[in-house]
Amino acid sequence: MQLDEGKRQFIESWGQLGISWGTNKTMGMVHALLMMEPEPVCADYIMEQLHISRGNVNTNTRTLIDWGLVHKKFKKGERKEYFIGEKDVVTIFKAVISQRKKKELDPMLKVLNEISKVEGNCEESNEFCKVVNELKQFSHNADKALTNMINTERKWIMGALMKFMR
Repeated sequence: MQLDEGKRQFIESWGQLGISWGTNKTMGMVHALLMMEPEPVCADYIMEQLHISRGNVNTNTRTLIDWGLVHKKFKKGERKEYFIGEKDVVTIFKAVISQRKKKELDPMLKVLNEISKVEGNCEESNEFCKVVNELKQFSHNADKALTNMINTERKWIMGALMKFMR
């Protein structure tokens, strides 16, 4: 397989994976392209390589910057912005977990906290409260575990993954 074909397959696959992370395919593809580039590239290059509009490049690079997955670079004497993708796997992993937690778990915890205050003293309300409190406890534990994972050092995460894989 030639390099160009390998890059194309990776970019396409990473785009599909991005959908699983709660992003759009193009955002995943932009991230993949920027990860594979050895030097920062400008929006024109991203547009040309992925056949997408300038607006699409702008929207996706801004979001990726917010996630910590892309970094803006400036070249002396140039007015253009240049971008480079985060290449550290652990940093990528932590960023994705952080975003998924923010989009999915945090809102669920808020809802569970609100509805756990349901009043009533009948079998139906007791069952409702029991289930909600179990979900709330599980979600709270998941939140603590994910927060710890996001805040831990690279060495610990790699060690934990190696133990898990054995």
